Amino acid sequence: MNNTNELKLETRGNDDERIGLFGGTFSPIHWGHLRAAEEIKEYFRLKKVIFIPARFPPHKNGESVVSSEHRFQMLKLAIHDNPAFTVSDFEIRRNCTSYSIFTIEYFQKKTGSKTSLFFLMGIDSFLEIDTWKEFNRLFSLTNFIIMARPGYSKKEINKLLPVDVMKNFYYNSKEKGYIHSSNHKIFFKEVTSLDISSSVIRSRIKNHQSIRYLVPGGIEDYIKKYNLYQG
Repeated sequence: MNNTNELKLETRGNDDERIGLFGGTFSPIHWGHLRAAEEIKEYFRLKKVIFIPARFPPHKNGESVVSSEHRFQMLKLAIHDNPAFTVSDFEIRRNCTSYSIFTIEYFQKKTGSKTSLFFLMGIDSFLEIDTWKEFNRLFSLTNFIIMARPGYSKKEINKLLPVDVMKNFYYNSKEKGYIHSSNHKIFFKEVTSLDISSSVIRSRIKNHQSIRYLVPGGIEDYIKKYNLYQG
């Protein structure tokens, strides 16, 4: 699809008013997260991408998650040399379960009506969107960018979302995109697949294996310094 045409569909703001919100556990942050965010920033001409580490991730019940303060500090280390990337401690400061709907509402108020927000999420998380708090209302609040793996079949959105959600969307045949009744959009964008996962990194650390070149410089030293992910 032509880049210009797709962006014409997506937003009411100019380039300086597009902000990406990238939430997650980031335990730990790795090159896959960063490369995906960089490609999304470039393709959608986002002014910046805000990484938002969760304090108590609702979908990690029963899993041991390194403290939010450590994850926040690792994020700061990982993005320090990219002026378009920043990190927010909003969900950490709330000291309660991190629900995306509250985060989106907060940034709406913080950035104002002239800013177009884009919520970044992976395809696997999107396929579980119906388990999220007030997921029906999420689509009325912001645009979504779904980061898909190369070769992922771009199925019709009506095969991915519940029927009661789809009734609020219509299909724009000219732009080949789905638009919510609130005029927010959903975009699917393939990103470079770096076969890296936080769970594999944690497993390697536990087994005393190298994680060099899986995480940005400084992260491995930080993990060793604070003896993280040792099981």
